[in-house]
Amino acid sequence: MSLFRKIFGLKYTPEDKIKSEERGKYMPEIKLPIDEKFTINFKANGGKFLYCENMGEVHKSLHNILQENDWEGMNVFLLDTRLKDLFKDFDLPITRKPEEGQYFLSTCEYLIADDGSLLISSNQIAEKKLGDLPANFIIYATTSQFVENIGEGLRGIKNKNKDKIPTNITTIKHFKTIEDKNFLSYGSSSKNLYLLLLEDL
Repeated sequence: MSLFRKIFGLKYTPEDKIKSEERGKYMPEIKLPIDEKFTINFKANGGKFLYCENMGEVHKSLHNILQENDWEGMNVFLLDTRLKDLFKDFDLPITRKPEEGQYFLSTCEYLIADDGSLLISSNQIAEKKLGDLPANFIIYATTSQFVENIGEGLRGIKNKNKDKIPTNITTIKHFKTIEDKNFLSYGSSSKNLYLLLLEDL
């Protein structure tokens, strides 16, 4: 899978370079696979990416994140009851008040390859604003949630929720503190974000 090339930092071989030079400057660019594209953009945004092949690896990765940041025993802001069941072995102290949570544990709707962002909705954050949520996020997602762009993600949300379309749909894109605020980053909430990505395809 091309995802492994990005995760484990495998370098291009000289043969790859020759092939790309032979294409010529007017040839269309080679389209990257969706997983590779997301990985490059997500890491460029400052996100921390943990690829997991099974639930055992997801649990191990979550344990390592909590240990690394001294969050063990700290309050977690959690709204999704499915995650409570999924991580019941961790005995997480759950709060429903975002200001009391050291970190936010959640799912997302889709992973947007175009810009490496995460599409979320009221299914994950209710009617809360991103700025009201804890600064630290741990997001659990699966490889089947990759989409090329936001439009594709919005169509997916609409198709999955035909009875009641969720509200408060937004993207999380900035995963590191923005030192110099400019008009492009105005109004965005930067989050320290870990992505636990489970292979389910």
